[in-house]
Amino acid sequence: MILNNERALKVAEFLLQIKAIKLQPANPFTWASGWKSPIYCDNRKTLSYPTIRTFIRQSYADVILDKFGKPDVIAGVATGGIAQGALVAQELGLPFVYVRTSPKAHGLGNQIEGDFEAGQKVVVIEDLISTGGSSLQAVDALRAAGCEVKGLVAIFSYGFDVATENFTNAKCPFETLTNYDYLMSQAVKHDYITESDVESLQAWRQDPANWNK
Repeated sequence: MILNNERALKVAEFLLQIKAIKLQPANPFTWASGWKSPIYCDNRKTLSYPTIRTFIRQSYADVILDKFGKPDVIAGVATGGIAQGALVAQELGLPFVYVRTSPKAHGLGNQIEGDFEAGQKVVVIEDLISTGGSSLQAVDALRAAGCEVKGLVAIFSYGFDVATENFTNAKCPFETLTNYDYLMSQAVKHDYITESDVESLQAWRQDPANWNK
């Protein structure tokens, strides 16, 4: 699900460099789910760095064209995929819409914001894939509106088996610019972590719900 190794390593290096991804095996974070995690990812930080933002925008566009061909519309997943999706739509010269987590509680009650037509081919933009749940909610909303979802592209995936299973069951192909394995490679190479940290980080990915209990 990675189309270019050199690109994947470069994106991983950027994410570590600007601390969009932080690795703290000895001082773990607590996720909203309650999981203890040695890693925290906030890809919105990439938007603050023009050179990195440009590289990621162009990488998204390259992956979309290589894997899915040029769609009719780009759709961003709220909230992390909105800014990234708008940048990608601009790069490809395409219309842009975004998908809320649920229909708006007032006004027109839209879940999909922007102009589109049933039957149009759509590629969905996300910034991060964990289990894939929120991403696939957006895919479902677009399909329910009559769109043909060609697939989804994200910056980073933790590589959880459950995510691959969820996307497979939803019949939605996905690609990422980089992933957990490339991140570990760059983190060791550039001394963000030690070799001894790797075992703990890999154990977390195998069983994140029970890690560090």
